Amino acid sequence: MRAPPARGGYGAALVMILVTYVLALSAENRWMVTLLLFAQTLTVWQVLRIAGARRGFRIAAALVFLLALIAAGLNLLAHASPLVGWTFSAASALYLLAPVPIVRHLGRRERVDRQTLLGALAAYLLIGMSFGFAYECLAVLQPGPLFGSEGDPGLADALFFSFVTMTTTGYGDFVPDGNPAQSLAVLEALVGQLFLVTAVAKVVDNWRPGAWSEPGRES
Repeated sequence: MRAPPARGGYGAALVMILVTYVLALSAENRWMVTLLLFAQTLTVWQVLRIAGARRGFRIAAALVFLLALIAAGLNLLAHASPLVGWTFSAASALYLLAPVPIVRHLGRRERVDRQTLLGALAAYLLIGMSFGFAYECLAVLQPGPLFGSEGDPGLADALFFSFVTMTTTGYGDFVPDGNPAQSLAVLEALVGQLFLVTAVAKVVDNWRPGAWSEPGRES
């Protein structure tokens, strides 16, 4: 059984994702990190509604939501680094979860329209931010600095490194000093390129001229 799609479509989801990105850039204390995690939970819940996620997936997502909210509460009560690290781990899990129903939903669409492109962009941003939170989690939990002489990144730098890695831009200003961060960067580069290849293939295969202007095609 699928959840009924929410109104607003992927445009609304994209706005919520961008809001959480801005929050992440300014999350310099544990209160802001907790607020970010609550915002992420609402964003992913909305994405699951828009994508019409299956019941089993929604149950699994609810467990992740619960763990994320527990992590957010603990983050407010304790200053210990492991708890902060697990908070970022919960944030990463939330945003790695959300693209799955989006991709399934977009794969069922017969034509490429505005919602298809907005949904693909939303999924891409979610993946990039998920890896960014994973790098920040490693920076908090591992004993040595994540980027060697550059030290541990702030959340803004972790997100920057994530999208530079996913797009294989490779500026070279941040380089993981060892594993598991190096392996995670390789995995992200592969996931990013595979996503782009499949998304472009979907657009090319299903593109029909005038699809955006036809009434009722953007639902």
